[in-house]
Amino acid sequence: MSDVKVINFMALRKIAGVVSIAFVLAALASLAINKLQFGLDFTGGTLIEVGYEVAPDLVAVRGQLQGAGFDDAVVQNFGSDRDVLVRLGQAFNDKVGEQVLAVLQSASNAKVELRRSEYVGAQVGEELTEQGGLGMLLALAIVMLYVAFRFQLKFSIGAVVALAHDVLIVLGIFSLLRLDFDLTVLAAVLAVIGYSLNDTIVVSDRIRENFRKLRKGSPEEIINESLSQTLGRTLVTSITTILVLLALLVFGGELIRGFALALLIGVVVGTYSSIYVASNVLLAMGINKEDLVIPPKEEFVEGEGFEDHQGEDYQPSAKDFEDDEQK
Repeated sequence: MSDVKVINFMALRKIAGVVSIAFVLAALASLAINKLQFGLDFTGGTLIEVGYEVAPDLVAVRGQLQGAGFDDAVVQNFGSDRDVLVRLGQAFNDKVGEQVLAVLQSASNAKVELRRSEYVGAQVGEELTEQGGLGMLLALAIVMLYVAFRFQLKFSIGAVVALAHDVLIVLGIFSLLRLDFDLTVLAAVLAVIGYSLNDTIVVSDRIRENFRKLRKGSPEEIINESLSQTLGRTLVTSITTILVLLALLVFGGELIRGFALALLIGVVVGTYSSIYVASNVLLAMGINKEDLVIPPKEEFVEGEGFEDHQGEDYQPSAKDFEDDEQK
């Protein structure tokens, strides 16, 4: 064993398994009942640009519109802090711009000017949404093949389960809280897949190395040793990423808030899954040293026959040479 203090992570693996299953089931239930609240990138809607004489409070503007019945209004600065962009999910008509302007003027002491009012088509149509879902499934299949080729089949199953776990929880939280799901959030979900996969591969590489290097210890003890050795790297990477995402969430503005929140949730859940989900799956599937043993190489020594790595001689028979001549 190494000098690193070994933490018994797997002592809580059954509790972690129950918690993970509960969160995934809750996410699936929320997605089935509430579904995702797709933004204008998916649904299309009305785009209204207004200009203020003095910079308004966007939270107050959003509250004014929601109080007037525009519950799905997305409000953000456009260009300067005095230019405000309002996006509505409802169908476009000639009067909606004037209605929004009247609401904002009645609630503001300063002059408000209507710059434009137009319909915005969906950037992601239904066909593209379906193709994106199929593409994500294909990506998971390719990841499974890659990890199986590089490590072993049990590692690939653990990695894919961890990825599905992370994505479902992120989508479930957005569905449960009824947060807008737009293209920036979709980009964050894809980034979560990359982050979680990278973390899982680092842990899997250390587990494979220790299974081959350590002569003593049960699979649970070897996995605990591996997780303890990679814990420092995992925490440093996660904490620095979380600090950046917190800054984006607080100071990044409305446009990037969904992206930062989705990625923040994904980093936290991905760090957890690389420790408790992927490793838990390995133990549940009965990973052992025989799964990762390097097959012995046979060497032919002229005049002495075949010799394997253990030094045991094998003398070819006449039939072996006859088979070679036939080939």
